[in-house]
Amino acid sequence: MKGTVVRTISGIVLLLILGVTVGSGGLILFLFDLFIALVAYMEMVRVTKVRPDQKKICLLEGVGYVGIAAYFALRYFAETDTYVMLTIILTIMGMMLVYVLTFPKYQAGQVMATVFSFVYAPILLSYIYLTREMSYGKYLVWLIFCASWACDTAAYCVGMLIGKHKLAPVLSPKKTIEGAVGGVAGAALVGFLYAYALSRLGSEPLPENMLWAFPVISALGAILSQLGDLAASGIKRNYQMKDYGKLIPGHGGIMDRFDSVCVTAPLIYYLSLLLLQIG
Repeated sequence: MKGTVVRTISGIVLLLILGVTVGSGGLILFLFDLFIALVAYMEMVRVTKVRPDQKKICLLEGVGYVGIAAYFALRYFAETDTYVMLTIILTIMGMMLVYVLTFPKYQAGQVMATVFSFVYAPILLSYIYLTREMSYGKYLVWLIFCASWACDTAAYCVGMLIGKHKLAPVLSPKKTIEGAVGGVAGAALVGFLYAYALSRLGSEPLPENMLWAFPVISALGAILSQLGDLAASGIKRNYQMKDYGKLIPGHGGIMDRFDSVCVTAPLIYYLSLLLLQIG
């Protein structure tokens, strides 16, 4: 009972923080996004045992922190993607340079894990901020969480009610095919209701096709969110870890809550560009 109460309270606090930061956008969201990106990267390199000494930041890991800071700064200030992409490339090259100059201190697997952690968590999570800053972003950004968390809730409820066929029995024994389908349907329904509410209550002109585009975007995002959730669980199982961290009481770390958001955020961003024809 105590664990449930802690989990519920911390979940409410997290939603309030998201409401303020995502709702505000701009610098507030940028700093929040940068924070969760840095923490997510730290959790990933810790879980994948990049650090030779788990208590101290190693040089290989440190290159990633510098790269993340530079990447986010350029995302905020740069007008084109040229320098942004160059930063990503130079960060990866920097990690390879550390590997070469300190050989054999680090194993090749540690370098690959660091590169993966750098791209998988910080780069993909940056699309929360990027989606919020695009046209109609103050509406579209919520589809990221609809595709991730509404899907989780619907999948859990449907799985509990009618779930019989296991989706990934070895990786996640409790997830079912019926739950997965229900999660996608639930996200699509929430996406439609959200679009309908905006069409009725919105105080400014919105894309005309959003009544079908929002549920389609949410449904496709929900499919990918479940893949992201399973992949993140697989990483933990490979390294015999229960949670990525302890930052969010009752939930674990940032990656335990944002594992599906990592993959849905960029998808929502690009699907919005394609289906809504906005910039």
